[in-house]
Amino acid sequence: MRPSYNVSYGGKTICSVPSPVPIQGCSTKIRQVSRRIDARFPLDTSMAFILENLCVISFTPNQDTGDFVVIINAAKVRLTGSKPESKLYYRHTGWPGGIRTTAAGKMLEAKPERLLEIAVKGMLPKNRLGHQLFTKLKVYRGAEHPHTAQKPQVVTV
Repeated sequence: MRPSYNVSYGGKTICSVPSPVPIQGCSTKIRQVSRRIDARFPLDTSMAFILENLCVISFTPNQDTGDFVVIINAAKVRLTGSKPESKLYYRHTGWPGGIRTTAAGKMLEAKPERLLEIAVKGMLPKNRLGHQLFTKLKVYRGAEHPHTAQKPQVVTV
């Protein structure tokens, strides 16, 4: 039996992986699954763990082995403390002096999908693989989504 190790984040064990060394260049076909997360409940970093598929034995750091993630009810996300007023998001128009700031509370009212996308994108690697993983994230404002044909598995966070 191979030894196992736990993947943890913030003192919380996310999953247990049976092999301490990733299998490089695995020739088997990777089976990707759709997973659905409801944003009405408190969210943590498990969204990024599912996108990267860190909890499986076939995890390879330089390959896209992650699953698809569908997040529903993005409009029902709650921000704690003074984050709605004090947390700021920045973007640039491309013109000189074109920096624009938006408070998290205002963004939650206008575009709650974008708020969750920015949060998950910050948890992914900052390279080409991270951009490819980000395309597997789908966020929707309400409970309806067009991915019912893929039969996404419900993930309790």
